[in-house]
Amino acid sequence: MINMEKNPLNLDYLFEVSWEVCNLVGGIYTVLSTKAKTLQQINKDRNVFIGPDLWKEKESPYFIEVPSLFKDWKKIAAEEGLQVRTGRWDIPGKPIVILVDYNNMYPCRNELFTDMWNWFGVDSLPAYGDYDESCIFAYASALVIESFYKYIRGENLKVIAHFDEWTTGMGLLYIKHKLPAVATVFTTHATSIGRSIAGNNKPLYDYLPGYNGDQMARELNMVSKHSLEKHAAHQAHCFTTVSDITARECAQLLERYPDIVTPNGFEENFVPKGAYKEKRTIARERLLKLAGSLIGYEPDVNSFLIATSGRYEYKNKGIDLFIEAVRRLKETDTGEKEIIAFVMVPAWSGDAREDLALRMDVVEKFETALPDPFVTHALYNYNDDRVMSQIHNGGFSNRPEDKVKIIFIPSYLKGDDGVLNLPYYDVLIGLDATAFPSYYEPWGYTPLESIAFGVPTVTTDLSGFGLWCCPSGACTVYEKGVAVLHRTDSNYDEVASQLMETIRDLSDKTVTEIENIRKLAMKTSKQALWKHFISYYEQAYNWALKNVNKTDN
Repeated sequence: MINMEKNPLNLDYLFEVSWEVCNLVGGIYTVLSTKAKTLQQINKDRNVFIGPDLWKEKESPYFIEVPSLFKDWKKIAAEEGLQVRTGRWDIPGKPIVILVDYNNMYPCRNELFTDMWNWFGVDSLPAYGDYDESCIFAYASALVIESFYKYIRGENLKVIAHFDEWTTGMGLLYIKHKLPAVATVFTTHATSIGRSIAGNNKPLYDYLPGYNGDQMARELNMVSKHSLEKHAAHQAHCFTTVSDITARECAQLLERYPDIVTPNGFEENFVPKGAYKEKRTIARERLLKLAGSLIGYEPDVNSFLIATSGRYEYKNKGIDLFIEAVRRLKETDTGEKEIIAFVMVPAWSGDAREDLALRMDVVEKFETALPDPFVTHALYNYNDDRVMSQIHNGGFSNRPEDKVKIIFIPSYLKGDDGVLNLPYYDVLIGLDATAFPSYYEPWGYTPLESIAFGVPTVTTDLSGFGLWCCPSGACTVYEKGVAVLHRTDSNYDEVASQLMETIRDLSDKTVTEIENIRKLAMKTSKQALWKHFISYYEQAYNWALKNVNKTDN
């Protein structure tokens, strides 16, 4: 736990570069935005987050511009061709942010890639997709650090530059070459090649000891990303990752075992206190209204509501396994309680269905189902969508008399989806359980968020969170409010049955039993607060400082 009375690091400046600074894309945003408050408590306003300026033509919902911040330096930066804005990240702690407009750097691309080949051997020739943009942003961010470092005469100060994911790797390498006195930290939240192996339906875990990262990168057309990530990992003064399971992946595929494992924590501030019951009631009413409007009936108020959510990584996130478990439940369930399963995964979707939106806006009940009573929004690739295909192939009908029903919400839940019109956390609070039976999950914020809201969850020991929660093996909700299922490359059928039984078991619990499980879940979540986990970052930063000093000597 941190000591709030002193700065345990005594840093002059800590720069952290990430594509997800003031840019809500995925789980890394949650890591950084929740960690920031604790960092501010121990190193106030000496932490500078650097992110992409993607909001030039419209107001950012996450960034508060403060033009006077670093005013004198910004004049110098502008003369050097750097286009930046300074301000505060609109999150708890309000950390300092520098947003970088990197578009004017594209003409330097070939020169940059040549330098990276000559300096470190990074192979950018086979690059495609988002590689160029990521590298240019990272390069521009490194130039910002270099400019600011010279302005503050950083050679006399303790300065750390922390880079997240392969997308910022080129920034780290530039700093390593140009500013050798700056201590560097590189964090991979998931190796690019490991994610690709899993996403291409190749067995990752049974064969991990036999995989060669460079060879697999060539096979999967991932040479440039892998090359960049591997060199960043090897060149960093401290290399970190987020879980023990990913550490093993790094050791094999990147050929460097992380110096420190830095698990992802969270802050309690997003969990409502006084209005908890009220928010839960509102969420349940909206979810039941949604089901009734689609299917044309009035669901029982005590229906058991369960969901999976996260990125649309069909296999990696266990979406396929979740639907299969619900299908098996449909085929076998004879319980008293109605079960409604939601797949809350943003897909390639358009607006909310007009016929559904109209029903959601009126008080009256409906007795006829809408066409295709499984999906809430228009899907651009309906016929090729894997979730919809599995629902249809699974024999779901969503009739009022069916004890088990399933509904796909393929929209970002930001409060303006046109159907629920509630942010994700305000929906989460209304659920009775969640399930994230992941195959590839370096950490797993969604189950952690779930238990923080007192919602029991099911995950697997292939997720970093699941492994942290239950390091000795599989466990049940009666121990920690979290069920951790043992998953391998080859036991899909077994895990689907275990998940089915877990859902059925939870749905049969009494109000008192569920309340006890909810309390256990909340208790477990408090062990993952940043005030406990920030010490791992303190270790990483001290490690980097020691190594840069060794280099200097």
